[in-house]
Amino acid sequence: MTDRDSAEAVWFLATRMTVLATAETTDGALGLIEVVAPPGFSPPLHVHSRENEPMYVIEGRVSYQVGDRRFEAGPGSFVFLPRHIPHSFVVEGDAPARILELVLPGGMERFHIEGGRPAEGPGLPPPAPPDIAMLDQLTDSYGLRNVGPPMSPRD
Repeated sequence: MTDRDSAEAVWFLATRMTVLATAETTDGALGLIEVVAPPGFSPPLHVHSRENEPMYVIEGRVSYQVGDRRFEAGPGSFVFLPRHIPHSFVVEGDAPARILELVLPGGMERFHIEGGRPAEGPGLPPPAPPDIAMLDQLTDSYGLRNVGPPMSPRD
């Protein structure tokens, strides 16, 4: 069992990721991460070769791209991001989004831990440029491939 207050929290890019379950604690079945992302945040369009990535939006408005489809999701929305299909998301509006991210099977939650740094306090990290070389190396080792730029908000 992992208690949210004692779970490992990292600042990954501009987000705060709280790792609630790992492959190690679920016999490889899944990883579970609470993501808090600021307005306008978007990862590059990317493809997973190993895992599916379902997401549940708790707070905020998030636009998703899955293959050729783009749609908006709000609180209570469940989105399925399948392996081998390019996908991304962007936080819309002027408020952060809070999302539960599953990785099935588990293991990719380590990508965020290795690519981030321990959260130094509550909330989001201060703005900082990403270490592109390190992230490129990590994407390769985790079977991820960036195939396009981050999404732009509609607002």
